[in-house]
Amino acid sequence: MDFTSVVYNAARDGKLKRLKVFLNHRAKDEVEQLVGAKTHGATPLVMACRNGHYDVAEYLIEKCGADIEQPGTVIFDGEAIEGACPLWCAAAAGHLSLVRLLVKRGAKVNSTTKTNSTPLRAACFDGYFDIVRFLVNHGADYHAYKNIEMANDHGHTSLMIACYKGHIRIAKFLLALKADVNRKSARGNMALHDCAESGSLEIVKVLVEYGARMDVDSYGMTPLLAAAVTGHKHIVEYFISMPNLVSRKERIDALELLGATYVDKKRDMIGALELWKRAMEERYRGDGPVIAKPSSPPVVAAYNFAREITDLDTFDELLTDLDEMRMQALVIRERILGPAHPDTSYYIRYRGAIYADGGQFDRCIELWNYALDMQQHMLDPLDPMTQSSLFSFTELFSFMMDKQTGTGCRVPPVQRGDLIRVFNKAVLEVKLGKQLLDDVPACVRDVTYLNRVLVLTLHLACLLTQDVPEEGTDEHRALHKAIYNLVRINAKGNHGRDTLQLIHSGEGAFIGRYSTSKFPSSHLAMALIKVGADVTAKDNDGNTVLHLAALSHVWRADLAITLLEAGAHIDTVNNEGKTLEMLLCDKRLYDSVNPVKYTTLGCLAARVVRRTHRMAHVPKHLRAFVQLH
Repeated sequence: MDFTSVVYNAARDGKLKRLKVFLNHRAKDEVEQLVGAKTHGATPLVMACRNGHYDVAEYLIEKCGADIEQPGTVIFDGEAIEGACPLWCAAAAGHLSLVRLLVKRGAKVNSTTKTNSTPLRAACFDGYFDIVRFLVNHGADYHAYKNIEMANDHGHTSLMIACYKGHIRIAKFLLALKADVNRKSARGNMALHDCAESGSLEIVKVLVEYGARMDVDSYGMTPLLAAAVTGHKHIVEYFISMPNLVSRKERIDALELLGATYVDKKRDMIGALELWKRAMEERYRGDGPVIAKPSSPPVVAAYNFAREITDLDTFDELLTDLDEMRMQALVIRERILGPAHPDTSYYIRYRGAIYADGGQFDRCIELWNYALDMQQHMLDPLDPMTQSSLFSFTELFSFMMDKQTGTGCRVPPVQRGDLIRVFNKAVLEVKLGKQLLDDVPACVRDVTYLNRVLVLTLHLACLLTQDVPEEGTDEHRALHKAIYNLVRINAKGNHGRDTLQLIHSGEGAFIGRYSTSKFPSSHLAMALIKVGADVTAKDNDGNTVLHLAALSHVWRADLAITLLEAGAHIDTVNNEGKTLEMLLCDKRLYDSVNPVKYTTLGCLAARVVRRTHRMAHVPKHLRAFVQLH
């Protein structure tokens, strides 16, 4: 019987009687060991506090000597919170009686999780006012009130969280304790940004009364623009109606941006048109000099060569061309937010997805390419948004090719030029990502994002190589060059695996919902080998591509033969001293490869040398070959 699990489950489920029956007759040191052990990352006390079992928590603390500061990992709203102490769990779950018990027993009110979240911030998140008040009132002295200014790893304070979640009573309480109304997070946003974005006008008014400023965040966004981009018209109207709070230019931008949000988010074309007309009236007929629209930037194909309308009388014509109106929204948003703001590329991709749903794949591909260019220019390599764009492209192309071979709805064929275009951008992302990680010490290097981009790039390559153009053609040369550029980077994903190893490892075998692009792929393997992929390379575990092929869930003899014909050694050993034959459970699978055919005299000699000679005595130019066997 697993005693640790018994105690954990009883505490988690609030079974006090079961706990007593199981623990009361045991020695003190054994009890302390059981209640201090973690199951699924959490102690029994952590789970009792998470689930609100007061009697169980009291018993664990007072009778079993449970450590009230020992943290664990708990799940809240589907997210794993690491380093959460019992007090944090009780506060986050809204169990005031447990919070009182833990503080009475000496729990530290300022303890933090792995992301630097405090019990107070946890209570603010879900609006537990009584817990907030209790925690603040139980600081050691006045200076403990600085807890209200403690921020998590993102720089978000308790006030910011309360404002974003719309808990006005908590916000007022914290403001009365001198919480800094204009403090900024790591991204430069303030509490006023948070409630403007979430749509809480009541809290907006309170913050303004306490001196909140109309300042910008790291994207150059004011709270006014934050309200406009999220579609909260009532917040926008309040801000622009306040005397001396915003400038005339800021009012115009907010109305135009709100109109773009009405088009894309609310799908309210008439409402958008009214907002744009108001902005135009403000530009040309408002108080003060004319504020003309900025000169139009060069038109782009992705926006169907649309230009911003500068004539008030032309707006009415937009209702007869809704597609033009949608392009106006994209152009306006890019001008006001700029290409660095995530919403700019998000709505470009969103509009492209709508076109794809309607069968206009060419428009979708053009818009998504424009967004991907924007992301690669503005964001750091391997950014999750860029990864998302590459994933969307891979899934789209897989869908289109899948429908070409399937039945039902027919879609146009994928243009090889479109596929090569996106593949080259994916290769660039791999190159930049590897360069970024090469500058990071190996002990802290995390290749998770690089691995994902590399796998996505290989799936695009898989689609490209399904129908290889005739040799000597421009298309064949372009394909050869693109795949060569990928292999030449020599990027390594998880476990130190290169491109050839990744497509045989089973990792990322499928992308999305479609089976057109799947690993292992014989045509992709041949293409990689042809441009110089090393069939003898080893990963961190000493596995070559042959080892990984044997370890995958499906053994493909044809792929193994392809690798052997390309120079892979059938008797290569990994770090555990295992060969291909040893890894294949079924001897018949190994026999299908005919090992005699692929065992050379060099291989036999290397085995003998390895058994009979010290490696230091082997000539340097032969050591690598001998160590393979």
